[in-house]
Order: sequence, then structure tokens, then C-alpha cells
Amino acid sequence: MTTPRIPLVDPATAQGRTRELLSAVEKKLGRVPNITRALAQSPAALDGYLQWSAALSTASLPPRVREQIALTVGEANGCDYCLSAHSQIGASQGLSPQQIVAARHASADDARTKAILTLARELVVRRGELRDADLRAARAAGVGDGEIVEVIALTALNIFTNYFNHVANPPIDFPVVRAGDAT
Repeated sequence: MTTPRIPLVDPATAQGRTRELLSAVEKKLGRVPNITRALAQSPAALDGYLQWSAALSTASLPPRVREQIALTVGEANGCDYCLSAHSQIGASQGLSPQQIVAARHASADDARTKAILTLARELVVRRGELRDADLRAARAAGVGDGEIVEVIALTALNIFTNYFNHVANPPIDFPVVRAGDAT
């Protein structure tokens, strides 16, 4: 078991806004994952994360594709916590084990999803400095401008959680998946 570098907030003893936010997480998910318990050290950060996640849950990109983006970004950033969480969530969205592994490598069964995942990976690798060719390739695969904006937003959200987990080091409370172990 890893030792968190930012202590986890116990939902049972949390107070005020922190308690409200953690209760909302538990109501929605049926539990309070360790990432949210660590984020709860700052109610403002936790609230911002939850609002950003909620806003993007209404994106035009389907939930499966959003999970595939999370897996691509998590692998690119080497975030074991996010890979573990999104492998389980992706499976609950109907992704097969093979599709989960493929997403970690920015690959997918269809050209359009593959273009979306490639765009997400390029955003990470190029630190947001996409080439014109990257955008042309996405558009040629049928990715619209609104979807490109959503890929950027989803990638940024996942970079936030990847970086947060690198710093906070919350214990992984999902079936463990390690970056680099994808075959």
C-alpha cells in the first residue's frame, strides 16, 4: 500500500462544504474514491473538479469515447491511478479488455475514434502545440470542431487528475493497472 503525500479526508469526519461535496460524490458513485478524498483537502479544488467533470459528462462525445480518451491520456502521463479507475469505468461502459489496451495506445476499432485518441495523445505529447496536420487528420476522419474542443477539454481534465495523482499519491482503490504494462 502506498502512502499518500496529501492526506485523505475521511468523509465521516468532514465538515461544511467538504462534507457536502464528499456526500454528493458518495451519492453519485456509491463510494468516495481516494482521489476525491485527497482533493477534499481543498473544497475549491474538489468543487472545481466535480463541476468540470459534470459539465463534460454532457459532451457530444459518447461516454465510451470519453473513457478511451482518459485511458490514452493516463497512459501518456504514466498515471497508474487513472489507468486503474478508467479501465474499470471503461469496462462498465462496454469496452472490452482489448479495446481498453488499444485506447491506452491511442488506437481504436474505428478510424474516427482512433483520430480522436491520436489527437488526445498529441495534445499531451506536444503540450498542447498541435500541428495543422493533426487537426486536418482529425477532421478528415469526421471529427467536428465542437468535438475537437471537447477532446481538448477532456484531455486537460485528465491531465489535471494525472498530475494531481502523481503529486498526491492516493492509494489505488480500483483493480490496479500499471502504465507501460499494456500489451
